[in-house]
Amino acid sequence: MEQLHRRVLRLMGNRFEISVVAEDKAWAEARIDDAVSEIQRIEALLTTFSDNSQTNQINTQAGIAPVRVDREVFELIRRSLRISELTQGAFDITYGSIDKSLWNFDTHMTSLPDPETARRMVRLINYRNVILNEADGSVFLKEKGMRIGFGGIGKGYAAEMAKRLLQQKGVQSGIVNASGDLTAWGNQPNGQPWTIGIADPNAQSQPFSFLNISNVAVATSGNYEKYALIQGKKYSHTIDPKTGLPVAGIKSVTILSPNAEIADAMATPVTVMGVRVGLDLINQMQGMACVIIDDHDRVFTSKNIAVSR
Repeated sequence: MEQLHRRVLRLMGNRFEISVVAEDKAWAEARIDDAVSEIQRIEALLTTFSDNSQTNQINTQAGIAPVRVDREVFELIRRSLRISELTQGAFDITYGSIDKSLWNFDTHMTSLPDPETARRMVRLINYRNVILNEADGSVFLKEKGMRIGFGGIGKGYAAEMAKRLLQQKGVQSGIVNASGDLTAWGNQPNGQPWTIGIADPNAQSQPFSFLNISNVAVATSGNYEKYALIQGKKYSHTIDPKTGLPVAGIKSVTILSPNAEIADAMATPVTVMGVRVGLDLINQMQGMACVIIDDHDRVFTSKNIAVSR
């Protein structure tokens, strides 16, 4: 009889939960091992915490020389730049120049950074200064001090790649949950579709709505997970690339898409763009849906989704 086999572990600095539906426990565990290896492989390519990752090689050579990278990294950067164009820069992998000296979302942060300092640091954030050379598969950051990072798309990409590998290995139903960016396919062991809860930003353990999903990816970006509390006001860890300051107005954005990478990548820019512009963008994109909760706990949804509370 088919059962659900689950493993929770820390990967890419986040909590990952990998679930496989199978009859044979040993087979399911081996498949989960495969998924873990795949996520670790991607982490080694993309991390900024290792000097020899391809991301850091690109950053070290910023303003100096192009760096040849694996095709996989080249294509991920190309897709990231497309999303930057689509969102008019609200998504930007060159956010890396805003470092911990400006924003450190922990309990020690007691005052907002100086807007002038923030502006000086965002000067280096510009996806248009990432130069891709198709001929030799190289990436060049035009300005010295520029840095790229995959914080806004990497978890979704890893979840999507792990799912793809599991499907190739014969897993008919499962979930890869990368700390809230998740992709699900097939059905639960009882034949029902997977059900996920959208977290209530005011009480994380209490979902405010449930969605039946299968063959869908879901990503949520919310200020309830990581924020600074300054003079009684919550400041989201989502930074507007144009100002270097945190965005306000939205508590959480949940994106539904057929692809985990795109769901992950779109959650942040919708937060930056705000309710009206963000929903307008999602409504123009095929196969995408969105649920937004603003600072006043009002719920907004894209045209193609209905949320029951």
